[in-house]
Amino acid sequence: MLLTLLQQVADPAADSTGLVLDTATEASNLDILLQGGWVLIPILLLSVVAIVIFVERLRKLRKAGGDPEEVMDRIRDYVRTANIEGAKSYCEAQDTPITRILKHGLDRLGRPIAEIQDAVNAAGKHEAFLLEKRTDMLASIAGISPMLGFLGTVTGMIKAFQQIQNLQGNVNPSVLAGGIWEALISTAAGLVVGILALFCYNLLLGRIRRLINDMERTATDFIDLLQAPAPARRVN
Repeated sequence: MLLTLLQQVADPAADSTGLVLDTATEASNLDILLQGGWVLIPILLLSVVAIVIFVERLRKLRKAGGDPEEVMDRIRDYVRTANIEGAKSYCEAQDTPITRILKHGLDRLGRPIAEIQDAVNAAGKHEAFLLEKRTDMLASIAGISPMLGFLGTVTGMIKAFQQIQNLQGNVNPSVLAGGIWEALISTAAGLVVGILALFCYNLLLGRIRRLINDMERTATDFIDLLQAPAPARRVN
């Protein structure tokens, strides 16, 4: 996709329908990348990093998901029947952020409710940190890639004007135009990578916020359950 967009930007022989009039003047994808200058190398590397981070985080978030209502119903049944070990085993078997948070609270049953609440809150903060891990790199890539593209364009324009100076202004307009579109390749590449990285970052951020909201709501329900007057607070 990136190479296709770059070719559409870089090829001045394309008409309004996007068809190339003279196939002999088409540049290969590799030629276009080479003409974009050294700046395209870090931009392409950043695009690979962004893809790897997005896929890894998306798989992690999908695994961390679940039905918080179902989890809380199961924990409530275990606690109300004083089957604390069964509740712990259930949390270990599920192994999701929500169940790991609840297990921290179950491990401290019998202690003051304030201590249990502090343990649950601390576990929640740690799980939120794990969910947000490496997403800041996507935000950085979204900001850095366009800047690298602009840097490549500026250096390319400097070279173009140096050429004009060396030829004392006797420059064919087609030569100048060629130098300009070559310089703009890096900007196009940086914008494409930056836009995609920003989209991936916002997509992951939305999923993370939903998971954190579920964790906070489940933790509150758990503390309320322990404070309810019932034999559920008795430990085997």
